[in-house]
Amino acid sequence: MTSDATLRREDRPPPPPNLHAEIPEIPEIYEGKAKRVRRTAEGLAEIYFKDDATAGNGKKHARFPGKGALCCRISELLLLYLARHGIATHLVRRVDERTLLVRSVAIIPLEVVVRFQVAGSLAQRTGLPLGTTCTPPIYELYYKRDDLGDPILNDEHVRLLGLATESELAVLRSLALRAAEALRQLLMRADLALYDLKFEFGRCAGEIVLADEISPDTCRIRDARSGQVLDKDVFRQDLAELCPTYSALLARLEPLLASDSMISGAR
Repeated sequence: MTSDATLRREDRPPPPPNLHAEIPEIPEIYEGKAKRVRRTAEGLAEIYFKDDATAGNGKKHARFPGKGALCCRISELLLLYLARHGIATHLVRRVDERTLLVRSVAIIPLEVVVRFQVAGSLAQRTGLPLGTTCTPPIYELYYKRDDLGDPILNDEHVRLLGLATESELAVLRSLALRAAEALRQLLMRADLALYDLKFEFGRCAGEIVLADEISPDTCRIRDARSGQVLDKDVFRQDLAELCPTYSALLARLEPLLASDSMISGAR
């Protein structure tokens, strides 16, 4: 048998990437499907929420005047709520109706999904009926690579790709499950059911923080009584007008949160 010592050089696996190498400089402006990120002062950036909506990895696209302002406000409210519940986020404050000032982070290229009820790709992959309760909640990781179709990964894939260390994976799981449960409990108070949601995290000053946005673009939310869809599925499935749907969700969230002095005073 051939030992490891006698393996030809080309047969040896490459060394793992250095996860602690110097982070590449963040571009002055980065533009995604629904947001534009602009670097400002040292260590800070502005996220501008556009009116664009996409689905199917960008295959479906439309613009809805006012959508950016709705997602910005909802994200502000929910990020501040999570900060009050011990989840570190990148949010500093809201600049205007479409812009959040945030701490610059090095985004970990993973979409972290927590599912409380079956919907979307989980229904397609398993054949389970829509709305089936996930007990315990299902935790999933997806590789942020549009060219690969954002494939689902397990922890071994993540380590092989050098995207996160074992200890970082444990932190991601803990933060995602805690944040998702806090939001589920909040929405229950407004007779809303949180089916699933997607988080993104980044490295900042030696810690992992919740980044990006939390809005109906990144969550599946239903009326707990009627089942009315109150998220981007109305666009994906042509169920209803997008902006009135997002406005209805915001109208149910603000009474829960506006009395919080930290939230109502943050502008």
